[in-house]
Amino acid sequence: MCRQEFIAKTIESWYCSKRCSNIAYKRRKDEEKRNQRLDEIVKSIPKHQDYIKVSEAYAMFGISKDTLYRLIHKGTISHINLGTNQIRVSKEELLKLYPLRKKALTKPKPVAKLYSLEPKDCYTIGEISKKFHLEDSTVYLHIRKYSIPTRQIGNFVYVPKKEIDNLYKGMKQ
Repeated sequence: MCRQEFIAKTIESWYCSKRCSNIAYKRRKDEEKRNQRLDEIVKSIPKHQDYIKVSEAYAMFGISKDTLYRLIHKGTISHINLGTNQIRVSKEELLKLYPLRKKALTKPKPVAKLYSLEPKDCYTIGEISKKFHLEDSTVYLHIRKYSIPTRQIGNFVYVPKKEIDNLYKGMKQ
């Protein structure tokens, strides 16, 4: 955001500082709100209406108001002047010139994975440590870092075999 070069502290670093991260977050949220407002305007336009307001055309096509007025003054698109600040433009002619504005991409919520946490489908922490030659503390760190579910029965902590095998695939057993 600040256009300064930086060395990433982690693999997942996108911004140089908390400040830049906050600025990017705010811009993203403002853009989402703007797109929602434009979508509401588009939904309120009747389908059969031939001439639409400049603000509605802006919402439908994503064309700036200045561009629309420039097209009107050049005579590229037909329009109706109903009085002060009441210009209507031809929707059909705009459809021929410009594509509709793309809808805001909504991120689908991730589907929660279903795990069998029965002891027969899981490793204990000790088994993982022996199998992959790791310390118990390292295993616990990886479980927390990658949000792997666990189940404790008595003194044993069970972790799904499928997740552990995916995590440590390629390591010597």
